[in-house]
Amino acid sequence: MKERIEIREGSWVELGDVAGEIRRIVFIEEQQVPREEEWDGRDDECRHFLALHDASPLGTARLLPDGHIGRVAVLREARGLGIGAALMQAAIASARRLGHAQVELAAQTHALAFYENLGFTAYGEVFLDAGIPHRNMRLSLID
Repeated sequence: MKERIEIREGSWVELGDVAGEIRRIVFIEEQQVPREEEWDGRDDECRHFLALHDASPLGTARLLPDGHIGRVAVLREARGLGIGAALMQAAIASARRLGHAQVELAAQTHALAFYENLGFTAYGEVFLDAGIPHRNMRLSLID
């Protein structure tokens, strides 16, 4: 499966229609995140990543200008297939190309192990974001 995952990187103008639909399904419908919290007005300033398998869009993520990765979403039927890891690897590679010394994210606590497996380290206390427990994590990009 992994070798058949294609990751596209682009602007919100290029990828937003499809990426936005994945986020709507995962965050607003499935996780009950309020619409006004999901659409935070920052998408135009981000690099976006779209994961496709056999031309079907299955996941998305974004990289903010400050090196934060967010809005990592994979459709329920595609979870466990390596799509989230492929998206994260693409976002990390993009952050490296842009010269970031580290990347950070706010992980839903149920996903901490996923991010730890990618080399991220948790720090700080658990906090609620959109009513969902999160913890901050970071990954150094300096060798």
